[in-house]
Amino acid sequence: MPEPSRTLEADDSAAVNDLRSAVMRLSRRLKHQRVDESLSPAEMSVLGTLARCGSATPGELARKEHVQPPSMTRIVALLEGKGLVALEPHPEDRRQKVVRQTEQAEAMLEQSRRKRNAWLAELVGQLDEDERATLRAAAPVLEKLAHL
Repeated sequence: MPEPSRTLEADDSAAVNDLRSAVMRLSRRLKHQRVDESLSPAEMSVLGTLARCGSATPGELARKEHVQPPSMTRIVALLEGKGLVALEPHPEDRRQKVVRQTEQAEAMLEQSRRKRNAWLAELVGQLDEDERATLRAAAPVLEKLAHL
């Protein structure tokens, strides 16, 4: 049985506030390390979802991205026009299409990951060993928070 949620202590509340602020600032800075400046953050997010989760219908993508289906239809059309996704017939429902990323998208995402990782590694290199150890210990916890 899951542990009931508890009221945050004052120290926890301050830590939550600091964490939120730091994650948002770091996220904004990471977003500026894009390889293809012509892609919107929404388009990059859809490509990232396809890379993580595999092919999906536009409706499934809309749910995963928390956008309305018509918005996802527009995003998919833009990505298709740029050669980054392809639409294929749904294997079970002929009324639907399945969106899959292309090799061009895979290569662009890999290049983007390398650029962002290099930028972040440069920042981490400016930390002392204790800070890097703390960061290594925190990474799995941050990953868990990202998926709760």
